[in-house]
Amino acid sequence: MAITSTAAVGANTASQSANIGIEDFLKILTAQLNSQDPLKPVDNQEFVAQIAQFASLEQGRQINDKIESLLGVQSAVQSVGLLGKTVDISLASGSMTGTVSALDVSSGTPLLTVSNSTSGAVSSNVTLAQILRIR
Repeated sequence: MAITSTAAVGANTASQSANIGIEDFLKILTAQLNSQDPLKPVDNQEFVAQIAQFASLEQGRQINDKIESLLGVQSAVQSVGLLGKTVDISLASGSMTGTVSALDVSSGTPLLTVSNSTSGAVSSNVTLAQILRIR
């Protein structure tokens, strides 16, 4: 019998809840209305509370998207300021000191090219997270 690995409980909760849209919510709401007991109808306050919760969830998702966009712009602006600066970077083979000679933002995340003039070593596709120190 083969055993497959699964994700941790709650690991994808945020991404799963972000996938529900207003259409999905309305489908759930109409299904709830169609299947409710006519002798015990759901209170109007419960419907208002459900709609308010969904609106709050949707606003939170939109804010999260805008924050992610803002962080992308901020990292691109920050990386432009590094052009011509001497930096220490962390590599798999150790650390390297060099000058930021190029910047590539075509992938959506800034990737730097760091050149060491004394050894002639060039390291490309360096992320901002790899920078240890800016001189």
